[in-house]
Amino acid sequence: MKIYIDADACPQAVKQILFKAAIRTNSQLILVANKPLFVPRNPLIKMVRVMSGADIADNYIAEHVEANDLVITADIPLADRVIEKHAVALNPRGEFYTKENIKEHLSSRNSMHDLRSCGVMTGGPKPLDQKDVRIFANALDRYLTKFAKR
Repeated sequence: MKIYIDADACPQAVKQILFKAAIRTNSQLILVANKPLFVPRNPLIKMVRVMSGADIADNYIAEHVEANDLVITADIPLADRVIEKHAVALNPRGEFYTKENIKEHLSSRNSMHDLRSCGVMTGGPKPLDQKDVRIFANALDRYLTKFAKR
């Protein structure tokens, strides 16, 4: 199993948890971004820098992800593509996207996008707080523990 991070918008606190988890579980961690990012010097952790542009990092991840890989992303269309490839998508707030819930998330996202394009101020998600980081860490740990038992 490889772990991919849609890293441009991934919060630093979440990345730190993932660095430690990759080392603890001996899992390859791949950060994909269109700008240089700090990554610890460790052969398990790799930074892939892609060109700037809409969905370039998402396309890289979708093209390289394989069944049973884990992708950390808040991007719902990317999560949908990941699920189609029988991989797992987890957002930085600790929620798994699944075959059962992804279409609902996509529909909600598209509705909000339509409202914003009509000029309606919808606001964005609340900032990530310590509780969200703990929820993410716990969800990741449960998943990695379950995966290791396979």
